[in-house]
Amino acid sequence: MGRPVAIIGSGQSNHGKRFDVTYPELVKEAVDAVFENTGISPEDIDGVVFGTMPSMMEGVALTHLYFADVLRAEGKPILKTETCGSTGISLAITGYYWVASGMADLVLVVGSEKMNEGDPQATMTTVLEPFYQRSFIAGAPGVFSMQSQAWSARFGIPEEKIRDAATRLSIDHHNDAFDNPHAHIKKRLTEDEVNNARIITYPVRLWDVCPASDGACAVLFASEEMAKKLGINAAWVKGIGYSGEEYWFGDSDKVEWQCAIDAAKQAYDMAGIKNPRKELDVAEVYNPFTFQELLYYECFGFCDFGEACDLTLKGVFSREGELPCDPSGGVLCTNPIGATGLNRVAEAALQVTGQADSRQIPGAKQALAHAMGGVVQFNGVMILGSEQ
Repeated sequence: MGRPVAIIGSGQSNHGKRFDVTYPELVKEAVDAVFENTGISPEDIDGVVFGTMPSMMEGVALTHLYFADVLRAEGKPILKTETCGSTGISLAITGYYWVASGMADLVLVVGSEKMNEGDPQATMTTVLEPFYQRSFIAGAPGVFSMQSQAWSARFGIPEEKIRDAATRLSIDHHNDAFDNPHAHIKKRLTEDEVNNARIITYPVRLWDVCPASDGACAVLFASEEMAKKLGINAAWVKGIGYSGEEYWFGDSDKVEWQCAIDAAKQAYDMAGIKNPRKELDVAEVYNPFTFQELLYYECFGFCDFGEACDLTLKGVFSREGELPCDPSGGVLCTNPIGATGLNRVAEAALQVTGQADSRQIPGAKQALAHAMGGVVQFNGVMILGSEQ
């Protein structure tokens, strides 16, 4: 199990279409912020973990070397981790293990993406195997369209009910984003606007889909000794889980999604969680599509399969509900892919340390952070707590 590990600080850039800065300048915003927020000197870190969506997203190879100076990595070991959409949680778990193993006491973990300088949808479409998957799946929206329809059919959930629940999530999260100073999309939506927005891939409509964002996130992981020496209010890593499955989309069940279920179970077992809906105070669920967020509620044991829509419509997962999910606005409002999962970790850490400002969930002591990636084949979960 290794040594106890704490998150002692985070920093985020402002996210959006950041044509006002170069890519290195964007990364520097997050890195400078984490050092400013903690009062720690870059000279004190033992190493750096860095990653983006695979480099073709921005057309820049070897990004960890390109950013070595702004990452404050000169003369220090650097690890690069890339697992597509789950890159951020993979980065966090890499940083965790580096400290838990005893190889380092203070590690800087950074994720970034500058999606608007490339063509992210073209990348996500053409990265697939060319003979079968590429033409059939048609990128991320095509995958999640099929997943949502399979879920509806499997459990006999009426299409109208799913539409109502997805609309509720879209309205709630876009409202929540107004309380997040770093969020990309902030918009007051009506039911009519969401329900009548143009179809992207049926039944997914425009406001069910995350944006293409530019942004960066930086998080500091510390050993128990270092955290106590620095005297910083810390979020403790209580559990981690990571699981993957077949590359071919059709070769695994994406409804009762085993790698999502397994990743959550691994993290719950490590953290000693038996009833996640009761024992978690807040969850930052990776929600690039509203329909997929509903499915995750079920895979993570927040409710039984087939129940997510009913509970969402009752407000169980809203800011004021029993288990608030994505009070930051989540991926639906901000999606710099290489940083997105790490944003979930940073937001969860802010919640359990009482530093989430206007998006704070009162009394939050235990939080879940999650990301999904690969070719819809990886899921990772991290549980953070206010107490060691």
